[in-house]
Amino acid sequence: MITIAIYSLKGGVGKSTLAVNLAWCASALSARRTLLWDLDPQAASSWILGDGGQHDRAQALFSRDVAPAKMIERTRFDRLELLPADHSLRDLNHLFRELDKKRRLRKLIADLGDHDVVILDCPPGLTETADQVARAADLIVVPVIPSPLSQRAFATVEAQFGGQVPMLPVHVMVDRRRALHVEAMQRHPDWPAIPMASAVENATARRLPVGVAAPRSPVAAAFTHLWRRIERRPA
Repeated sequence: MITIAIYSLKGGVGKSTLAVNLAWCASALSARRTLLWDLDPQAASSWILGDGGQHDRAQALFSRDVAPAKMIERTRFDRLELLPADHSLRDLNHLFRELDKKRRLRKLIADLGDHDVVILDCPPGLTETADQVARAADLIVVPVIPSPLSQRAFATVEAQFGGQVPMLPVHVMVDRRRALHVEAMQRHPDWPAIPMASAVENATARRLPVGVAAPRSPVAAAFTHLWRRIERRPA
């Protein structure tokens, strides 16, 4: 089983979009038994893939002896399951500090059961949750908008966790008509890139992965290319 965390210091950079679409690629294109674990109290991934309900029990996985497998939900897509988030996770950082168990998340992932890929949709910020994610993940995928502030945020993340776990920065919301975006991509030509596209917004509004809503779009091809690159990484 491989654990992939989608994480950024900044919010609003498309973490949930990456998480949903990479999870779908893993399950649909590679036939991997995939679990998307939503750790963000905003629950965007849960809204896209799940029933959209608020269960108020997500934190119980961490605070009580509740087996994660009992809270896993099936989605509409073959081989893709969901551990949904809700607003009870807003105090997760405080709970991690109270528990004082540095590898709590890693242990819970080990107890998840029969999956090939686990994708974590992480909340933003340099928090105790981020520390737990860094100890649990095999790879951290970091969405980076080609802008100075987003690139500065990535540098902070790299300094904090770069020696601890492999990282893959990904340019997101790329608009090649903007000089700053072009210059940023020229500085990092080896970073994968996800273009800004209305297909992403339309797919989200329909609560679908882009590969289902717009399978022939350039952005669907970009998500596929990113997943294939992750899949080819050495173990």
